[in-house]
Amino acid sequence: MKKLSYYLKQHIPGYVFAILSMVIAVSLDLLSPQLTRRIIDDVIVGGQLQELSVLLLGILAIGVGRCVFGYAKEFTFDRISATISTDMRRDLFAHIQSLSADFFDRTNTGELMARVKDDIDRIWNALGYVGMLILEVIFHVTVILFCMYSLSWRLAILPTLCMIFCAVLALSMEKRLGQIYEEISEENAALNTVAEENLTGVRTVKAFAREKFEIRKFLSHNQRYYELNMTQSKVFVRYSPYFSLVGKLLPLLILLIGGWQLMQGELTLGTLTAFVEYSTNIVWPMEMLGWLSNDFSSAVGSYRKIRRVYAARPTITEKKDPVVLPSVSGDIRFDHVSFHKADGHEILHDISFHVEAGKTVGIMGATGSGKTSIIQLLQRLYDATGGAIYLDGTDIRDLSLRQLRGSISMVMQDVFLFSDTIQENVMLGKKGQVSLSDVEQASQAAQAAEFINRLDEQYDTVIGERGVGLSGGQKQRISIARALAKHTPVLVLDDSTSALDMETEFAIQQSLQELPNTTKLIIAHRISAVRHADEILVLEDGRVAERGTHEQLLQKKGLYHKTWLAQYGSLEPEKEVG
Repeated sequence: MKKLSYYLKQHIPGYVFAILSMVIAVSLDLLSPQLTRRIIDDVIVGGQLQELSVLLLGILAIGVGRCVFGYAKEFTFDRISATISTDMRRDLFAHIQSLSADFFDRTNTGELMARVKDDIDRIWNALGYVGMLILEVIFHVTVILFCMYSLSWRLAILPTLCMIFCAVLALSMEKRLGQIYEEISEENAALNTVAEENLTGVRTVKAFAREKFEIRKFLSHNQRYYELNMTQSKVFVRYSPYFSLVGKLLPLLILLIGGWQLMQGELTLGTLTAFVEYSTNIVWPMEMLGWLSNDFSSAVGSYRKIRRVYAARPTITEKKDPVVLPSVSGDIRFDHVSFHKADGHEILHDISFHVEAGKTVGIMGATGSGKTSIIQLLQRLYDATGGAIYLDGTDIRDLSLRQLRGSISMVMQDVFLFSDTIQENVMLGKKGQVSLSDVEQASQAAQAAEFINRLDEQYDTVIGERGVGLSGGQKQRISIARALAKHTPVLVLDDSTSALDMETEFAIQQSLQELPNTTKLIIAHRISAVRHADEILVLEDGRVAERGTHEQLLQKKGLYHKTWLAQYGSLEPEKEVG
């Protein structure tokens, strides 16, 4: 993880310039009471009118300088904080992308969205406006106290005590707010998760008439979020009046005590006026201490959350010097492969099979039998806990992840299409390397060209989020086209024709047979999708229960034969169509 100090070091010159501008702006601002003192003591009381024009020009110069350096200070702080937050968001997102599939199995999308957006925004705020004000308050108060002590050390004791009192209050409030911010951050992530899930699955919600239930669920989290924020506000409101009271009483007490010293001849009228101005200038830092502590505590809590994400490490890593094959032909071998999750639950047990380059293997089995897990292991989304998997004779754990995954085109069971044009979705496999001609050929082979050409914008048609507006079969065909356009040596279809009619499925199978140099792994529930495979594996409870060709498995009268009867009734194999 890149610590916050790493990002700050990249902008040391900018921060030095911003802080220098702040010092000049504050110094000019605090020089004004000194000129006021001179006008009263020297001009009004002393009668030195010749100094008035110079002093008035000085006040004008202070105003202009304050504007120039104040703008430079705020612009520089804003620019640096925006740059740092952009870099932090980029690095955090890149780290999340590098994490393995098991991290996403246990982490909600809404939580990650909160880390990437809301928490980074709070840090942005702390490094920008809030951080600037904290530094300005510290310098402002230091200079004011110096000026006050230079004018009257006895009278300066009072604002010093007030500042100490306010500092103690601010620390006490920050301590109380720390835990509340942790809880607010957690509830914000939960609220985001509920909202994201419901908006993504709004059609399912409506289909099952669950609107009221989902609204109640959202409102429960929303109420909890409200209560936590109210708790935060109550703490803030409990302490805030004290800051305001001190800020309002201080100038009054200065005026009363200083007035008595004036009557005793210990102060001049100009000195008292300057002191009152300084006491008024010291009020706003006192009043802002609570608000600044509030926002700063929020940023600290967010930074802790981000560090927890960074603490997660990818469980799937490649070797320091991975093997990079000159070319990949697509020979795949599973050698006594077993796989179980972290909780000890076994998914696959002693799986062995060999697919020669250019051949086809079909994988069937009931739901939960481990079919998809085989593909996830092949892509190294997870690592096998027993045995080994080989690609072209090389253990995939020795291969570069880029080459391994780049050699496999995947048509997933859960089709995901981006909110973009059809052309961009098909090009996703090798965006920037696939031509429109390749897109059209792949769409033709996937039986998608016909419905695409009927659209007004054809391949430039923008489809909705996750393919909204397209039927299940249309989305599957675009997903198949995306895989075919990639032209990889290994093609995996995970129940990718379940939403297609038999005629379209048969046409796609014909297209797949025209890829003699592509190794194909076809996972399916329908026998029609795998019957022409060179070998068919039937899984049961994570084990290979049966294996063989279509004809051999029918003759065994086992699980495959039962599936045949369930799908085709009493038809004889030779009478099956397609």
